[in-house]
Amino acid sequence: MQRAVLEVIVMSMVDVSRKDVVLRTARAEGNLILSSAGVRSLRDGQVKKGDPLSTATAAALLAVKGVPHTIPHCHPVPVSSVSVEFDILDRGVHCTCTVSALYKTGVEIEALMGASVALLTIWDMVKYIEKDQSGQYPETSVTDLRVVLKTKEDV
Repeated sequence: MQRAVLEVIVMSMVDVSRKDVVLRTARAEGNLILSSAGVRSLRDGQVKKGDPLSTATAAALLAVKGVPHTIPHCHPVPVSSVSVEFDILDRGVHCTCTVSALYKTGVEIEALMGASVALLTIWDMVKYIEKDQSGQYPETSVTDLRVVLKTKEDV
């Protein structure tokens, strides 16, 4: 006879109630590798679904503000500012997302979420160009997603 084992996992958020409110900034970046046809369509403004960079900017803003709805241990941070920048490269798109907040905990996950959702939004908008004959994406990938800056300043 087997015994039933009940495992209880206790989860909690980090208590930040005693931390000081400071200006926190984080910058994250990543790349979307595309085919030459995908890059050409971005440069020429020929994407059927519309303007991928404007759409990706809006998606990044929503993603930054929605982090605690997606990542369970993240605090709902009162974001002060978000900027999203794109560079169209020979082999794809580079995205940089910078987030700032006056709060008790950092905003690096918010910056990472903004950059990653921006890149995924562009992928979604050009995927019809990126697919090969069997419906796969042999050249397309999101790479090098990382935090490149994290600061805090007393106010």
